[in-house]
Amino acid sequence: MMMMMMKQEAAAMPKAGGQSKHSGKTHRKPSEDVSVETVPLQLDASALVASKIIRPLENASISPWTYNVSHDESLFPPMLSEAHCLLQGCLDSKGQEDLNLESRPIMHQVLLLRRVRSAGSAHSYHYRLESRLITVGCTCVRPVVQRQE
Repeated sequence: MMMMMMKQEAAAMPKAGGQSKHSGKTHRKPSEDVSVETVPLQLDASALVASKIIRPLENASISPWTYNVSHDESLFPPMLSEAHCLLQGCLDSKGQEDLNLESRPIMHQVLLLRRVRSAGSAHSYHYRLESRLITVGCTCVRPVVQRQE
C-alpha cells in the first residue's frame, strides 16, 4: 500500500537523486515549502511480531493510573490510550496516600497518520504524519522544594 506523507522541507531533506532510503519518490512543488514523499507502509497488524506479555502495572504501582481511550477514525491507529494519574501523592507501604511525594505523568511522543481529503477530489485521500505527546503511565517523585532567602 502506498501513501502520501507530508513533511516540512527542513525536517525531510531528500537524498541525492530524489530518492529516499525507502526508495520512494520525492516531489517538490516550486511554490511551496513542503515536499511530498511517497513511501510504502505496511499496516497489516497480523505481520507484527508479538511481544512478551507483561503484567499490568497501573494497579501495582505506588503511583496508580487509569487509561482513557480516545477514538478518531481519521487517525491511524484509530484508538489511542492515554493514562490519567489517580492520586496527587503516592501510596506508602500500608496503601495510604503519602502527600510528601507526588504522582507525575510519564510522557511519550507518538507518531500518528491523519487521513486528509486530497484537494480537488471528493474520494481521494492522503495521510499526513503527526506527532502527539501522550501520557503512558505515572511515576512517583519527590516534590521540588525551592528555598527562599
